[in-house]
Parts: sequence; structure tokens; C-alpha cells
Amino acid sequence: MYEDFFAERLAALRMERKMSARDLSLSIGQNASYINRIENKINFPSMQAFFYICEYFGISPQDFFDHASPPPKNLQHATKLLQELSPEHIDLLISLMEALPKKNKKER
Repeated sequence: MYEDFFAERLAALRMERKMSARDLSLSIGQNASYINRIENKINFPSMQAFFYICEYFGISPQDFFDHASPPPKNLQHATKLLQELSPEHIDLLISLMEALPKKNKKER
């Protein structure tokens, strides 16, 4: 079950980028047939390689598995920026966001 999902999700992400399995393999520092073997359900990536794959596609591991409703690109960018801030600055931003007017539920 998971083998099928993982292989199909990886292939879909790769095809969205219009790249070959070989090019992706080499881009993440693996041998040329690495991604092909994963997509053909022969191997699974190590955790480290999985993180490299996610980093290459600019997604989190959670996004990899929760692809039905991917977060908007600007939300992904904001999340990356937040990770670089100090806890104090994050608290300031939270206070600011809480003070901003909320969207009407019908607008969502």
C-alpha cells in the first residue's frame, strides 16, 4: 500500500518538474538509477535521502504525504522565513497577526 503511494507520489512530483529519474537521482547525490528503483518499488529511500528529496522539491515531509491539499506557495515561503526567526520575533509576529482583521468565513 505505502510502496504504491510513495512511488506514485515521487513520480508525480518529478514529472511536474519535467525531469528524468536519472536527473533527480544525481541532483540529490545518488547513483543514476536510485529514483528509478524507488519508483519501481524495488527500494525505499533512507530517511536522509527522503529529506533530500523533500528539500529538492521545496516541500516538507508532511506535504509529501498530504498532497491532497498542498499549502499555498506564499504560506510555504512564510513558514521557511519563520523558521529563521528568534522566538521573540515570532511572538511579535503572532501578536501582529492576531490584531489583523480576520477573513470572513464565506471568503475562504
